[in-house]
Amino acid sequence: MKKCVVIGSGFGGLAIACRLQNSGYQVTLLEKNNRVGGHASPLHKQGYSWDMGPSLITAPEIIERVFHKAGKKLADYVDLVPLDPFYRIYFHDKSYFDYSPDSVRMKEQMARFNPRDARHYDAFMKASQGIHESVIVQGLGSTPFMDWRTMLAFVPRAIKLKAILPCYTFVKHYFKDFRHRFMFSFHPLFIGGNPFAAPSIYLMIPYLEKVGGVHYTKGGMYSLVRAFEKLFIESGGEIRTEEPAQEIVVAHGRATGVRTGKAFYPADVVVSDADMIHTYRDLLKPEHRRKWSDKKLKRLDYSMSALLIYLGIKRQYPQLLHHTLILSHRYKQLIMDIFKRKILPDDFSLYLHAPTRSDASMAPPGCESLYVLIPVANLQSGIDWSKQAEPYSRKVLHFLEHEFGLTELQKNIEVMEIFTPDHFLAKQNACYGSAWGVEPKLTQSAIFRPHNRSEDVAGLYLVGASTHPGAGLPGVLLTAETTEKLILADGKTR
Repeated sequence: MKKCVVIGSGFGGLAIACRLQNSGYQVTLLEKNNRVGGHASPLHKQGYSWDMGPSLITAPEIIERVFHKAGKKLADYVDLVPLDPFYRIYFHDKSYFDYSPDSVRMKEQMARFNPRDARHYDAFMKASQGIHESVIVQGLGSTPFMDWRTMLAFVPRAIKLKAILPCYTFVKHYFKDFRHRFMFSFHPLFIGGNPFAAPSIYLMIPYLEKVGGVHYTKGGMYSLVRAFEKLFIESGGEIRTEEPAQEIVVAHGRATGVRTGKAFYPADVVVSDADMIHTYRDLLKPEHRRKWSDKKLKRLDYSMSALLIYLGIKRQYPQLLHHTLILSHRYKQLIMDIFKRKILPDDFSLYLHAPTRSDASMAPPGCESLYVLIPVANLQSGIDWSKQAEPYSRKVLHFLEHEFGLTELQKNIEVMEIFTPDHFLAKQNACYGSAWGVEPKLTQSAIFRPHNRSEDVAGLYLVGASTHPGAGLPGVLLTAETTEKLILADGKTR
């Protein structure tokens, strides 16, 4: 059997490892940390449990395809629980909206704020469906964009779908109320994108959610990691934890294996699920990088980061749904502060994950396991998080208690853990502390995005957030599909 070494065990790494192990390769998976999962690691403390990375599942059919490749069924490994509503969105004027897959309920809520917008909902969803058809159904998301022929074949379709317009520009043609413009344009933030710069190809997400649902897995997202891990081991794969890659070894222009502090693992194929800049800059010697020189790597725009606050609370707050968004009065300017100006603003928007609303096992009886995510600039900002993390977190908690209405929140906190962009850099080798890698904007999408097959080193491939098609759970699973196609095709021509 041909040998493959996969570096990194996030969802992209786990998916490509499972796929190749069931396509005739003997795969060894190398993980820096003491457990697999990458950003999707869990946190447990004093009876409370939190997902530290992704917190929702969409497009389960893409996950199912990984298991189907091994002749298995996803349902035999995890228990998916559909959520309805998907999210509750609170606006600065105290109004809120329960974002649902039900068209009637959506239009009824929209009509309270703008009846015209409600009438345009179906037209918007039809447009989103058209993009979804191209990306998911027709396979654009798993098509390798390695040459201009593929790109030029897609351009007419993209123009017809208006998929190259910025997301917010696309959405404002349908809706006038600020609530609706936010609700249907914010999804790029889930994949580290700026809604005012990310192309509307990412607006397939509203339809993807509507037809496939938003799901939770019992026991948290790490139960899905465990499912991939179990599938990989059952298929004959080998996992080496606490063994970070130190070098991708190259001979005569081709990757021949991976060296760690413990051993050298020879390979016919090397796949990196590690951060893209880390892969090229730190794991390959400069003489092997004609295209991805240090100078070119520095020109890449990386996405935002996040400040994360994990709270174990000795009471519950029923006004929080499983997923809750709380928004500042500023939308575009706050996004500009984060992505462009790279400053720490006085205001903030929040994403709250309260899994105890669906799964009581995530906290002690009567308690709340709460994860608060605040989008912030990446480490190119120069923000000193050793000084800012504590006061900024307290500012967020004060807002939640005294302005949002989580009564007596701070006195009921039993556990609090704070994670900053510095943690993403140290724990995941995430360049600039960005959890989402290369920013998904027009000039960094499709053929302009780092390729799934290395242009510098034969036999080296990439998966994960920075490759095509991008971040998010469906996105990184599609990077694995794309990369597998390249590896299998290249294997036939060798």
